[in-house]
Amino acid sequence: MPVKKILVVDDSPTERHLLTELLTKNGYQVITAESGEESIEKAKTEMPDLVLMDVVMPGLNGFQATRTLTRDDATKHIPVIVCTSKGQETDKIWGLRQGAQDYLVKPINGDELLSKIAAL
Repeated sequence: MPVKKILVVDDSPTERHLLTELLTKNGYQVITAESGEESIEKAKTEMPDLVLMDVVMPGLNGFQATRTLTRDDATKHIPVIVCTSKGQETDKIWGLRQGAQDYLVKPINGDELLSKIAAL
């Protein structure tokens, strides 16, 4: 299934802007959320084809939100790619254990992200 609509979740306006710009230039429709809680709401109402999830956010963090999305019958079919500054191997393992398809460390390499999206 080709990815068309992507939910970008990040509490940083700069990161949201950078990812939105990269994705829209490459033909994707982008929705944004600023928190884990908002990401769950928007995933259920907007039904994106992919979620790009930050980890370090106030309230529900990205690991918790990813776990919620990947275990809920309404959203478990939506792949999640974690995009975070947390680059330790243990963070990556934990992110994948929460149900993420993939794990990218910031700063995000645009070409790498686009190839991972294309491979889904």
